Amino acid sequence: MKKIISTEQAPKAIGTYSQAVAVGNTVWLSGQIPLDPVTMQIVGDSSAQGMEQQIHQVFKNLSAVAQAAGGSLADIVKLNCFLTDLSHFAKVNEIMASYFQEPYPARAAVGVASLPRGAGFEAEAVMVLGAR
Repeated sequence: MKKIISTEQAPKAIGTYSQAVAVGNTVWLSGQIPLDPVTMQIVGDSSAQGMEQQIHQVFKNLSAVAQAAGGSLADIVKLNCFLTDLSHFAKVNEIMASYFQEPYPARAAVGVASLPRGAGFEAEAVMVLGAR
């Protein structure tokens, strides 16, 4: 059976989707953009410093949803990253290393033309509870 995961510690869904869906011990986390969960506004901008803020916020949002599902970022087995400017990919790697430890999850990084609300970074994940 599907279990819908929801938390106020991450931005509420801005469309027809759930923050995450669990089936058994596998949890699919919807894409998170750098929305502040309180203000529902994008943090940062397209500058280098603004992108750092965006990347951190996305990982904080993913972490909040993972915790609401009973896990943590350490349980993520697959991470998909979307950037509107691939020149920020090195910064994603740098910041990701502060949220994830080896062995790292499988990952894809995709350059896209645009993201919701003008975000520069989005990430979605698959988590397996107890995968650590």
